[in-house]
Amino acid sequence: MRTAGRDRRGVASVLTTDDLHCFLALLPLLDPDVDDAERVEQIGLLESIKAAAAGAQARATVAFAASQRETQAVAGVPRGERGRGIAAQVALARRDSPARGSRHLGLAEALVRELPHTMEHLAAGSVSEWRATIVCRETACLSPEDRGAVDEALATELPGLGDRQVEARARALASQLDAAAMAQRARRAHSERRVSLRPAPDTMTHLTALLPVAQGVAVLAALETAAASARAGGDDRGRSQLMADTLVERVTGQATAEAVPIEVQLVLPAAGGDEPARLGDQVLPAQTTLDLLASARQAGARATLREVIATTDGVDLAHVSARRRALPEQPNQPARTRGSGEPAPADGAPGRLFTGAARRFILLRDQRCRTPWCDAPIRHLDHVIATRAGGSTTTANGQGLCEACNYAKEAPGWRARTVRAGPAHTVRTTTPTGHSYDSTAPPVLPARVRARAATSPLERLFEALLLSA
Repeated sequence: MRTAGRDRRGVASVLTTDDLHCFLALLPLLDPDVDDAERVEQIGLLESIKAAAAGAQARATVAFAASQRETQAVAGVPRGERGRGIAAQVALARRDSPARGSRHLGLAEALVRELPHTMEHLAAGSVSEWRATIVCRETACLSPEDRGAVDEALATELPGLGDRQVEARARALASQLDAAAMAQRARRAHSERRVSLRPAPDTMTHLTALLPVAQGVAVLAALETAAASARAGGDDRGRSQLMADTLVERVTGQATAEAVPIEVQLVLPAAGGDEPARLGDQVLPAQTTLDLLASARQAGARATLREVIATTDGVDLAHVSARRRALPEQPNQPARTRGSGEPAPADGAPGRLFTGAARRFILLRDQRCRTPWCDAPIRHLDHVIATRAGGSTTTANGQGLCEACNYAKEAPGWRARTVRAGPAHTVRTTTPTGHSYDSTAPPVLPARVRARAATSPLERLFEALLLSA
């Protein structure tokens, strides 16, 4: 590791990694015994430091990407495949998802190579990383020359503009310089219309539709009209509730919003009470779960139940039933627990694909993409050690990944291994630079994991030694 160079006056001429470690360690020691005027000064300086750090981070990101591409070229990686895995490494270093890693890399390269004035403001701490991102986003469709022109036109006023002002000013300048490119951008946006789903607290979800503005307004107007008509007819549901229920009914064709066909893969505690259960990747009170089942039954929904068996300590799945059965009239114990010493379910027949009970087991165990800080849905069931390298098609050698993470680990220099098969299945991924990141499957019943805190310090030390081996 480099040490700081010094000029003739003894002033550091370069900021090293050791210096950054020292600075990070000093920040919690910020002087609290000051008056309010100085506290405001501290807040402002810390905000500038955050922005300046983002600028330095952008430069480091671009240098890293260039070095990695050069390394891949020397290693003989085909030109079309060079760059794979770089954004994923940036994401891991920033404790962020791979999708955001790609955006971080794109932003850094645009700032360093095409937006020098915006980069200068960011490095000086006079604009935030988000406002620099807005300039980058609003000029993305322009040629490098036109992008530079917008950057230069904004150079003087950028530090004094708010988010909306930066967006409006950059968009107006871009439209003035290349109206055709902006029109093409709008047409491309139209082709990217989509619907997405992401979890929300309290057993809810966010269903989001990205639509052309005319279509979005028309959908909202139709739902508002339907809600107003129902309320005029005496329906006592709120306007928002009616709009949400109408959306479900019109899209699915159901008579009522509650009559959704479902397969319940539910893990409940062996003994009742208030201990939380898990539904999908959400934790919810056991009584809420039973209410959900009762609501589905009363609505006449086609509902099936699959038995999921957890270890007694709530850490792992022990078994996932291969068969479904009809939802019982009085669901009391739809799932049970098995002692942690009993074997996990048998894996499927040897082969390259995870199928049947093994597939369901991994999906329920991992819940979301196993890459650290990636919350994307599972799209691929991946062999931790590839089959071509002798890896087996077993739940211990399997993990759920999103598409981007699975492709990233196929780049040269990436390695992965299972460091603990159970309890708490743990995979260690090592990047081409030698940095390692551990990913542990989330607990099946989180409330029961509290009991593990009662283990002795010696037991916890032994477990840590096993993981570090």
